[in-house]
Amino acid sequence: MSAKNDDKTIQKLVAALAKLPTPTISDALDRLGILGGCSGILPLAQGSKLAGIAFTVRFIPIGWDQGTVGDYLDDVREGQVVVLDNAGREDCSVWGGIMSKQAKRQGITGTVIDGACRDVPETLAAHYPLFTRHRIMVTGKGRVQVEAVNVPVSLSRIQVKPGDIVVGDDTGIVIVPNDRAAEVLAHAAEIQEVEAKIEALLEQGVPLKEARRRLGYHMLQARR
Repeated sequence: MSAKNDDKTIQKLVAALAKLPTPTISDALDRLGILGGCSGILPLAQGSKLAGIAFTVRFIPIGWDQGTVGDYLDDVREGQVVVLDNAGREDCSVWGGIMSKQAKRQGITGTVIDGACRDVPETLAAHYPLFTRHRIMVTGKGRVQVEAVNVPVSLSRIQVKPGDIVVGDDTGIVIVPNDRAAEVLAHAAEIQEVEAKIEALLEQGVPLKEARRRLGYHMLQARR
């Protein structure tokens, strides 16, 4: 098993992965047999991008001894991505406008929700990167509570651990395990280079089928 990267190394990997589109990263994950593509979680605003280290929060339905939706935001560091696991619930929000504005003030990179947000106009006005499954005006207070912070969580059945890399763009969200990030980056860079060469051949008038054959396109994502 690979060792977890130190802070300096992981920041360099985040910066490099931030330059790549999520489909290219996803193809690299496929090569390595890593599940990382999060289905159904999309940006609130077109053109949103994020890349950072996961700060995870897991919600559960309230019980007789009611907890709160949490004040965890004070503990999130600049450059981190807040990852909220509310089991995909669409009937109540776990993120709103005050949270977006404060996260922006703190230099937090963005938020990803397997669940719902609200106060959409405030988040858009703050130009805060928010990726979510759903939006609804109904509050999560009195409906859900924070169970745990910085523990493994689920986004669309993809495991996210604290310290994993979260990358998002208009196509969606991918999760890169911290201890495999260097491998993923190397394969993603190779895939991007091959696709650029295919594009160059097409610009020269080479037929698509031939360009793909020359560069081994159909095996780009094959397990290695």
